[in-house]
Amino acid sequence: MQPSLQTPSHRWGLEKAEPVPGPAPAPTEAPGGSGEALASTTEEEGGSPSPKGSSSAAPDGSGASDDPIGLFVMRPQDGEVTAGGSITFSARVAGASLLKPPTVKWFKGKWVDLSSKVGQHLQLHNSYDRTSKVYLFELHITDAQTTFAGGYRCEVSTKDKFDSCNFSLTVHEAVGPGDLDLRSAFRRTSLAGSGRRISDSHEDAGTLDFSSLLKKSSSFRNLRDPRLEAPAEEDVWEILRQASPSEYERIAFQHGITDLRGMLKRLKGMKRDEKKSTAFQKKLEPAYQVSKGHKIRLTVELADPDAEVKWLKNGQEIQMSGRCGGAGGGGGRCSPGSSGGREAPSLLSVPLTAGRCRVLCLCAASALRVSPHFPLPGSNCPSFCFCLSLFLALLLRVSLPPAWMLPWPLLLHSKYIFESVGAKRTLTISQCSLADDAAYQCVVGGEKCSTELFVKEPPVLITRPLEDQLVTVGQRVEFECEVSEEGAQVKWLKDGVELTREETFKYRFKKDGQRHHLIINEATLEDAGHYALRTSGGQALAELIVQEKKLEVYQSIADLTVGAKDQAVFKCEVSDENVRGVWLKNGKELVPDSRVKVSHIGRVHKLTIDDVTPADEADYSFVPEGFACNLSAKLHFMEVKIDFVPRQEPPKIHLDCPGRKPDTIVVVAGNKLRLDVPISGDPAPTVIWQKTLTQKNKVPAGPSLDAPGEDAGDSDEWVFDKKLLCETEGRVRVETTKDRSIFTVEGAEKEDEGVYVVTVKNPVGEDQVNLTVKVIDVPDPPAAPKISNVGEDSCTVQWEPPAYDGGQPVLGYILERKKKKSFRWMRLNFDLLRELSHEARRMIEGVVYEMRVYAVNAIGMSRPSPASQPFMPIGPPSEPTHLAVEDVSDTTVSLKWRPPERVGAGGLDGYSVEYCREGCSEWVAALEGLTERTSLLVKDLPTRARLLFRVRAHNMAGPGAPIATKEPVTVQEILQRPRLQVPRHLRQTIQRKVGEPVNLLIPFQGKPRPQVTWTKEGQPLAGEEVSIRNSPTDTILFIRAARRTHSGTYKVMLRIENMEDKATLVLRVVDKPSPPQDIRVTEAWGFNVVLEWKPPQDDGNTEILGYTVQKADKKTMEWFTVLEHYRRTHCVVSELIVGNGYYFRVFSHNTVGPSDNAATTKEPVFIPRPGITYEPPNYKALDFSEAPSFTRPLVNRSVIAGYNATLCCAVRGSPKPKVSWFKNGLDLGEDARFRMFSKQGVLTLEIRKTCPFDGGVYVCRATNLQGEAQCECRLEVRVPQ
Repeated sequence: MQPSLQTPSHRWGLEKAEPVPGPAPAPTEAPGGSGEALASTTEEEGGSPSPKGSSSAAPDGSGASDDPIGLFVMRPQDGEVTAGGSITFSARVAGASLLKPPTVKWFKGKWVDLSSKVGQHLQLHNSYDRTSKVYLFELHITDAQTTFAGGYRCEVSTKDKFDSCNFSLTVHEAVGPGDLDLRSAFRRTSLAGSGRRISDSHEDAGTLDFSSLLKKSSSFRNLRDPRLEAPAEEDVWEILRQASPSEYERIAFQHGITDLRGMLKRLKGMKRDEKKSTAFQKKLEPAYQVSKGHKIRLTVELADPDAEVKWLKNGQEIQMSGRCGGAGGGGGRCSPGSSGGREAPSLLSVPLTAGRCRVLCLCAASALRVSPHFPLPGSNCPSFCFCLSLFLALLLRVSLPPAWMLPWPLLLHSKYIFESVGAKRTLTISQCSLADDAAYQCVVGGEKCSTELFVKEPPVLITRPLEDQLVTVGQRVEFECEVSEEGAQVKWLKDGVELTREETFKYRFKKDGQRHHLIINEATLEDAGHYALRTSGGQALAELIVQEKKLEVYQSIADLTVGAKDQAVFKCEVSDENVRGVWLKNGKELVPDSRVKVSHIGRVHKLTIDDVTPADEADYSFVPEGFACNLSAKLHFMEVKIDFVPRQEPPKIHLDCPGRKPDTIVVVAGNKLRLDVPISGDPAPTVIWQKTLTQKNKVPAGPSLDAPGEDAGDSDEWVFDKKLLCETEGRVRVETTKDRSIFTVEGAEKEDEGVYVVTVKNPVGEDQVNLTVKVIDVPDPPAAPKISNVGEDSCTVQWEPPAYDGGQPVLGYILERKKKKSFRWMRLNFDLLRELSHEARRMIEGVVYEMRVYAVNAIGMSRPSPASQPFMPIGPPSEPTHLAVEDVSDTTVSLKWRPPERVGAGGLDGYSVEYCREGCSEWVAALEGLTERTSLLVKDLPTRARLLFRVRAHNMAGPGAPIATKEPVTVQEILQRPRLQVPRHLRQTIQRKVGEPVNLLIPFQGKPRPQVTWTKEGQPLAGEEVSIRNSPTDTILFIRAARRTHSGTYKVMLRIENMEDKATLVLRVVDKPSPPQDIRVTEAWGFNVVLEWKPPQDDGNTEILGYTVQKADKKTMEWFTVLEHYRRTHCVVSELIVGNGYYFRVFSHNTVGPSDNAATTKEPVFIPRPGITYEPPNYKALDFSEAPSFTRPLVNRSVIAGYNATLCCAVRGSPKPKVSWFKNGLDLGEDARFRMFSKQGVLTLEIRKTCPFDGGVYVCRATNLQGEAQCECRLEVRVPQ
């Protein structure tokens, strides 16, 4: 893909370009800058602005190679543009194999979605070429800024594919028109071999020579403006070291580096020098994102708190707008010493800190009784003087100048709030809108830091959807939709393709607050389809049906026979009330005048001719405008001839039915019925009108004999229902003149139908004629239609004929439908339906519809029938996918599959599984009903049978298409060698803590199902604590709570007949260790103590990781840790306090944790004070030693067996003698039945529950250094008789 405006071709090098034959036209200077002009020149010459070696394609897509892997036919390429110019990036996607249009997203950088940035500088367009079946997506950038430069990404995705590509945009600074003359670079010179051009002042001074330019590109490069050339010697590694990782690929591509992996490895070894900012201690983040209507804070930290700060938005300073530049901030600067344009009062010479300024603000706000909910200024704030002046004015009760009070309300209501607290400068933007989406900069001196603020809009929801419409060709179509936000950006699509502003000659887009309109002024057949309005929060869909324009004639004009001076009325009714027409007389247009009138009311067109003359007898036609239709009728003029008759003439009725046969006169209900009967007779006859209600009673009731008949012309009499009526006014009336009788019915009704008998009498005779009148009307409405055979987008509608056809045969029916929640009915047919059923199509699945029907006869269309029961078009799901045979045995087959790709609005009720033998067409259900799972074990199958299986998906619309196994499955067990698949983490020693559960799962293979055996240390597992659970595919060893005794070597063995497989598992159950042993203090000197101990007796079945040594002062007994994770069994505790006594204790640690108890020293260790030694006085030692002697010897005793016996004696001696007890010469020291006590020289031997065996001679012996003594006694144990 090529951008429409690219860098001049000489930037990439054109050494191998072919010369262009013939003279080429001079390139025109583009207003966008030199980059644009060169780009247009490149396009004219057929050159490619793409880099050497990169793929390019023609703009129309011809010659573009198809991507065998991705979706792109042509990918976006890198582009360059001059600041202020425009550029377009294009991507082409092949659509031949796509069912729906692909989704394309454009990004800047890694995550900035450009669809939310569409506006003045950026537009997105897409189109579809139906001939080549290629989608074209364009990113158009106008008035490019330097901030637009960087990396971009284009992502395209379909239902099952995804592709993306990266490209970059470089924006050059604009070059003045006088700095570079493009035409002079291409001018053919008159000096042979000279590299200079003679003239470049006029366009005609020489001819343009592109061929020589291409051949001598090296000399052309030497003549370029040096400001447009890259430096000759560039250190690419220095450029890469200073660039961001996202720019590595572009830089490597520009400098010809192909080994990207080696480049990254070398860059990793290079130390990147971070340039430290001298003005900022903390800069702005690269980007900020905030939701629309929220607040954002941009904070920097300065190295110099007194430095002046400027805030810029899109390169322009945020100016003060009558606001204080400090905490209230509308201004863009915040510097010390500024006070909103005023000098500070002399009182400001008092040194005040930022804290005091805040106190003054709070005090002033409290005195004014306002809430100080505004940022408090710091010591560098320009409002510092205002705060102090306001406080002093309150104390002195004086008023401030009005100009000084102006900033106070602006502190509370401001778009931009500038805060200065110490070295921090903060810009707060409140109530963010899309206008705040821009690039912001903070400038301090000559250094600046930049960031981008992205304002995220909330999703736009659809509050009122679109409605389906049915129109004819040429009618105006207007779709209306209402969204949740005013001025929201929406997209209109037709059949998935966006309708762009470029098609305004056909489509018109209109915004009215929250309402969006799509208007088609004159609909054509090509406009039919599905239209959608898409927002960021959803879309609304509607269908437009455009049918050819047809005109139906509900009532045609009929031939008329009228007499002289009568009125002739031709009337017709058509289906469209907006249709105009022309009346013709004998093929010529009839011009209305005072006697001839033409009227058009609704669907009725009427031609009225008053005072008919013989010249009016002709053929009359009505031709509707725009339709090939012609309605014709003939006007017959009836001339009444008056002949001379004698005075006595019998009455006669002059009609065309002299044979008494009833003549049928048809009248449309609601129209006027006029029966004009010419009569003759002398004297004037009496006219009697009579109506026969039934055909059986055809004898009309005669007139009364008593009725006066002197003057028939003076009174009008007519008989209705065998009764004479004399009414000359009303709906039904009779008017009689000398030569005719007129019977009139205004607004004919059904009751007016019947046989009318006209009788004329005079004294000479009488005459009678029967006239049959038939009133016809539109049919009655049919009954509510019935819906059946509901499919994905169709259904069958059935109805019954109307109970009354209106007196005319029913010509056909008209069917309408609507959405249940809509009020607009759409007509489904323009040609009348002859049958009593119709298959309606083109409905949207999942939408509830209603149907109604009209009956049509020659008179017109009936009222609509009642609506049908609501129904929802639902189609069956598609076929399941990936049907596979998972396992086979002698009687079972295990199947698995995946859900269908399309489920539809009806959901999914389950699956049915069937099978049949090979070569047979009878399918047998594998289970009763449906299964919701995507796998099934089919049981009770015949062994060695070859079966085919198929699976269907079902929903409320019925079963979908089946998917069957490609090959027959033989129901037979397959022998498979047993094999254990021990997971990697179980191949090492398995370690668990005491009390934790042990769950060892080992998958295996083997057919038929193998036998699993577990052993521990060669012995079968027994007991309730260890349980084994086996399944057809794995085995599990489970211990609910592990104990130390569960440690050991476990073996699992699989066996199938004479084949087996084994695996060994080592389980180690660990616990906390016991405390160390024999802790003691071996040495103490100065402030130090040496501790020694022995390792714990129980290491918890794991390695001892170390010890924790703690000390406690004897006075407080608070323990403090001295050493942690200490590996040795001796240590030196230092920094002890002189004169204090200390206890020490040691904990042992392993992987489980520390021991529950600690080994503690029994006696405290005192730290003596150095330099002070206590020397106790010397006393002469006295010798108090004495040989042991018994002061009270033992005495003989006699006790009863079963009771305790006690032997007592008393001894003295110094040092304290050692006492031993003997029985019959045997030492009793280790016999548990004897208890020995010694208290204050009194010796006691207790014999518990004596028995006869305890009888004998007992000796007590006392021994010390001075000698020994003993005494004895005899004990007799009596057995009770």
